Amino acid sequence: MTDYDVLRVFCAPNGGYGNELGVVREGSVMPDRDERQAFAAKLGFSETVFVDDPERGVIDIYTPSARLAFAGYPCVGAAWLLDVPELVTPAGVVGTRLDGEFSWIEARAEWAAPRTFRQYGTAAEVDDLAVPAPGAWIYAWAWEDEAAGRIRARGFPGRGDGVEEDEATGAAALQLTAELGRALNIVQGAGSQILTAPQPGGWVEVGGRVFLER
Repeated sequence: MTDYDVLRVFCAPNGGYGNELGVVREGSVMPDRDERQAFAAKLGFSETVFVDDPERGVIDIYTPSARLAFAGYPCVGAAWLLDVPELVTPAGVVGTRLDGEFSWIEARAEWAAPRTFRQYGTAAEVDDLAVPAPGAWIYAWAWEDEAAGRIRARGFPGRGDGVEEDEATGAAALQLTAELGRALNIVQGAGSQILTAPQPGGWVEVGGRVFLER
């Protein structure tokens, strides 16, 4: 069995929740894309990262069913784990920084895969949603406190690959921040926390707490 780490990304202030991320630190042990895809499917995390160059921050990201050019929470987790100034993804170079308890990335909304955003009137409506049938990638959200930029959200990948709900989705948070044009404090899933801030030139920062689970 290939060695891998498991991180929890976008954890709550008490260290709970967060989205589990598989990280294969020695990507060279599994260079073939089909083999990587099969391994990601076997692990079953929302995403798995293969590190191809730890010094330069070159990474390769997979869901259980597809390879991604960019994804938010894998980049936040990899930034924390590798502690490098940038990550190199097929979509582009992602800026990174560590700031106290938070790991941050800077990326562009157009790098993320398309999603269907559905705004609801209250956080309770989002809480009560049932998992939809496989189909579009749906990001359901509502304001908890619009003045303060606080949002309640849930993410439904709709891929039919066993991941019915995504506990924390950095790419969707990035896209929503770009659309709204303001900093956000998002609670997604069971209790994960995602922070965002728009930057000049169409860039967006996304940050959160990361813990090594095993």
